[in-house]
Amino acid sequence: MANKTCVLGATGFVGRALVSALSSAGEPVRAASRRGELGSDTVERVSCDLERAETLGPVLEGCDVVYYLVHSLGRDDFRETDRRCAHNVAAAAAAAGCRRIIYLGGVAPRGRASEHLASRLEVGEILRAGTVLTVELRASMIIGNGSASWRIVRDLAARLPFMVLPRWLASKTCPIALPDVITALLAARDVPLTESTWFDIPGPEALNAREMLEIVADLDGRRIPSIRVPVLTPALSAMWLRIVSGAEYAVARELVLGLTEDLLPQRSFWEVAPHAPSLSFREAAASALRSEQPSSAFVRALERFVRRIGPHESRA
Repeated sequence: MANKTCVLGATGFVGRALVSALSSAGEPVRAASRRGELGSDTVERVSCDLERAETLGPVLEGCDVVYYLVHSLGRDDFRETDRRCAHNVAAAAAAAGCRRIIYLGGVAPRGRASEHLASRLEVGEILRAGTVLTVELRASMIIGNGSASWRIVRDLAARLPFMVLPRWLASKTCPIALPDVITALLAARDVPLTESTWFDIPGPEALNAREMLEIVADLDGRRIPSIRVPVLTPALSAMWLRIVSGAEYAVARELVLGLTEDLLPQRSFWEVAPHAPSLSFREAAASALRSEQPSSAFVRALERFVRRIGPHESRA
């Protein structure tokens, strides 16, 4: 009888939290990644490669629900890789008799999607076109340690002596806390479906990047002065982000391109789910800051220097 839950991408940022939540509830989990790790009483760790269809059959066998949390951003051919992986999983899940696929993708912009967002949306289309009922959950920025977009916001807020204001800083999105993403992923197992579909999973507030930077800086007792610039292209912005935050250039570039349009919800999952998001951006950011790993001595010194030279918020 199919009763296990399979998590593809189990060692990623969201995957680790999801596996932990399922395991804590005592549910049998098959955690799949490129490298299998040591398991536990409720977690079976297995290795598979989504690009190699022959490795998926044994991994999905006996699984009722399959979580798809895999993306290939950072590779030159990431769109073709994502496309191939999605087709492989859709076919293997059907052959294994899985009941439902739950995919965590990205929010569709009102205008043209970046290559990164277009690829994530295409994966959702491929999975939903298969014979296994699929729920595609679309998130924008996920707040928590391990999230590339959160890391950039956190690093900029801690290290910028002043803020330049390119156009993309005005684009709005609804960032969501990692615990609320896990709530949505768990609830998606039991949402009644007659056909495959998609939903957005927005956080409770619509904010632009500048507002998020100001909130995170305020949590650190800082205020970041702003300087308006006439032109700052996505490529230059990505290079700037790489220098300030240490993010990979390819990742930073795609994230900037994804922020050139508003990423606002069109069809909220919270209208059909039993729970609503519980954490504001400020609460989620404060939690992430408290739980982050210590930085290197150089980075700590840099951040202390920026705090000293920049203006501070009055706490009176």
